Amino acid sequence: MLRVLKGISCRNYEACAEAVPEAFGVSASSVSRRFIKATAKKLKQFQERPLDDYDFVALFVDGKSFADEQMVIALGVTMSGEKIPLGFVETSTENERVCRQLIQDLIRRGLRYHEGLLAIIDGSKGLHSAIRKTLKGYVRIHRFQWHKRENVVSYLPEPGRPRFRRKLQKAKAALEALKPELALLNQSALGSLEEGLEETLTLHRLGMLPFLKRSFRTTNCIEAINSMIADSTDKVKRWTNSMQRHRWLAAALLDTQPRLRNVSGYRHLPLLRQALKNDLNLQPTQDLLRA
Repeated sequence: MLRVLKGISCRNYEACAEAVPEAFGVSASSVSRRFIKATAKKLKQFQERPLDDYDFVALFVDGKSFADEQMVIALGVTMSGEKIPLGFVETSTENERVCRQLIQDLIRRGLRYHEGLLAIIDGSKGLHSAIRKTLKGYVRIHRFQWHKRENVVSYLPEPGRPRFRRKLQKAKAALEALKPELALLNQSALGSLEEGLEETLTLHRLGMLPFLKRSFRTTNCIEAINSMIADSTDKVKRWTNSMQRHRWLAAALLDTQPRLRNVSGYRHLPLLRQALKNDLNLQPTQDLLRA
């Protein structure tokens, strides 16, 4: 399975194995059948593995194009900074119902969230609503600032975009001061800035931006995984059905996980946990257990 996942095609497998005297049963069809069986097993393992042994403090959820379809992928960050791929769902859009089913499935498998989670997402309203409703009272949402910045400047003329990109890097007071200028230039840009503004500043408000900005202010964490997945899946010449996409993605995610580095600033994650508890007004764990 790993040989095919790493890039040896089923068609070329027999030629690659000629130097091994004891090799047999390595025709393209034979290798394909064995690969399908192995990746189906990996898919089942990925979809059913329990999550209750992990102590998560953050959750990335983002939709990505995969094999000509849209996949919403969930990635957890533990208190020790590990990145753990949690699940995915195939969907045409990031609609609330589908995304809510994804989060509910993670909870069914043991996702621990009662000590608070920071959910890092893009501007998708369906994804935002799904997380809010499913983890109500135990989550704070932080929107990718890069997405917000690019959404705002997309309404503006090209020559002025670099200046506004620099300004949109600032904190809330500076962004509020930017509103009158945007109101004169483009009302749509102003509306884009105001929509979800508070949630682009969640790290600021929690006091965690100086410690976690490299990890949590952008999509870098999940983009790195997508790049590693692409090393395997970009070699596939033809995607035939949904099960094929699911098998490949699950196998690639499991293969990628051991090679993922801890998030930058992971030593400060206990501070994030405490900041979330304070902001959400959560009781200490022992009080919850007694209750």
